[in-house]
Amino acid sequence: MYFENPNAATQSQMSYLDVKNLAQTGEGKFLEFKRTIPSAEKIAREIAAFANTKGGTLLVGVDDDKALIGVEGYHEEEFLLNKAVNEICSPTVDIGIEVVHFGERDLLVIKVPEAETKPIYVVGKKGRTVYIRKDDQSKVASKELIAVMQNKHSDEGVTFEYGPNEQKLFRYLNEYGEITVEKFSHLIDVQSGKASGILVNLVSAGVLNLFTKDNVDYFTFSQKCET
Repeated sequence: MYFENPNAATQSQMSYLDVKNLAQTGEGKFLEFKRTIPSAEKIAREIAAFANTKGGTLLVGVDDDKALIGVEGYHEEEFLLNKAVNEICSPTVDIGIEVVHFGERDLLVIKVPEAETKPIYVVGKKGRTVYIRKDDQSKVASKELIAVMQNKHSDEGVTFEYGPNEQKLFRYLNEYGEITVEKFSHLIDVQSGKASGILVNLVSAGVLNLFTKDNVDYFTFSQKCET
């Protein structure tokens, strides 16, 4: 892990031109730019979001307009990264820190793998928060998505019963294609917490998919069930 190797920063095999070409692709689900690292807390959100999604790369020393400006020595950034992954992210996140020198300045290429066990929490003064990567931004995960992550890595298998609530849900999805927790709770006349639990369990069992649109979670049949 990173804290077991305080000299984790290594010379990158990427050149200045490689980083420039990568930056020209623009920020997205797997790529984020930072002019500098503002704080360990803020960079921890980006790292955790990548780890909770499909992984990604942080380029430090790159402006929002894709210009490569670099940083004056990478040691301060390395210190903040060390604090972020070992003290603020829980559990800790293994990252790769690569340095690209150009002139008297440095570019950092931070490679964040997808976490084997999710979720990765960001621990702050107000508690623990889970972030995910959505398009080119890091967003707070919904409680339903967090529950799906937890179920995926649980030692207990996920099963469900095809009862009256599930029958109403499947009929609704066959007609309308998607449903929210709020709509489902009204459909079966239960509190949103119970409706959420049923939907999460069906996602964990592979029956439903969960996706987010305009900051609202929607549930649809999984492709496996459609076929």
